[in-house]
Amino acid sequence: MLCCEHIRAGYPGREVLRDVSLTVAPGESVALLGHNGSGKTTLLRVLAGQLAPDAGRVLLEGREPAALSPRERARRIAVVPQRAEFFPSQIVRDMVLLGRYAHLGWWGVYAAHDYEAADQALASAGARELAQRRMGELSGGEVQRVMLARALAQESRLLLLDELAAALDWARVVELFDLLEQRRRAGMAIVMAVHDCSLAAQYATRLVGLKQGRVLFDGPPETVFTEENLGALYDLSLCVFAHPRNGLPQALPACPHGPHHTDRETLPDPHPLSGAADGRLLSAGNAPRG
Repeated sequence: MLCCEHIRAGYPGREVLRDVSLTVAPGESVALLGHNGSGKTTLLRVLAGQLAPDAGRVLLEGREPAALSPRERARRIAVVPQRAEFFPSQIVRDMVLLGRYAHLGWWGVYAAHDYEAADQALASAGARELAQRRMGELSGGEVQRVMLARALAQESRLLLLDELAAALDWARVVELFDLLEQRRRAGMAIVMAVHDCSLAAQYATRLVGLKQGRVLFDGPPETVFTEENLGALYDLSLCVFAHPRNGLPQALPACPHGPHHTDRETLPDPHPLSGAADGRLLSAGNAPRG
C-alpha cells in the first residue's frame, strides 16, 4: 500500500531524515519510536504528501502522494496531527464533516450519508456528546478525539497519527487504541508516532526506531523490543520484561540510584519472550493479533 525509498527530507538549513526506507501493508500498524526531534513528525508529513522529500520517493498504491489532487489524497490518507488547527468558534460536528470533503458530489453539498458518517465517527471516537460544542471550548484530549473522528469520517485506507495519546487519559487511550486495533483488523493501514514505547509494543504490529533521522530498527515488537535496541534508541538504560497478562514486551527505565530503587530480580520476568499470548495492554479479553 505505502512505500518510501531512501528518503532524505528536512527544512531550510536542517536535514532531518537521512536515507529512510519504509513499507506498510494493509492491516499493519506501524509505530514510530524515538527521541523528540528524531524525525517522526517529519516522516509522517512526507508520507502524507505535505512535505516534499529532497531525495528518494514515496509511493501510495503506486502513485506519489504529492502528485495527487487534495481530494484524491484525502480518499487515501487521513491525518491526525499533533497540533490541530481550527477556528475556536467552529462547531465540533462541522469540523468532523470536513472529513467528508473527499466524498462530496459535484455541487459540494453534504448528503444524508455524510452526516451519518460524521455522527458514526464521533461515536466511535467517544466524542458524540461534544457534537454541538465549539472547538475553542474543548480540552486538549477532547480536541484529539474530534480530530480522530474527522479522520475516521474520511473512510481512508491509510491513517497517519502524530502522538494521538499525548493529551489523553488512560481510559481514553485504551478506548481509542482498541478502536484503531479494530480498524487495523478490518484492513486499515496505520502509521503512528508514539511517545510511550510500552504502549506501542502492545498495539503495533511493527516498531520502527528512528534516531537522528535514520532507521535504527524495524520489526515486530516480539523481536525488536529489546534492552539493547531501546537503550541505543533513547540513550538510556532500560529493563524489558513480559506483560503479566498478555506476554507482550514492556519497558521501564533502570534507575538503580533512585529513591525507590527496586532490585532487578523483583521486576516481572525479564527473560526472552517465547510463546507469548498476543493481545493489548489494559483492555480485558483481548484476542490475538493477526
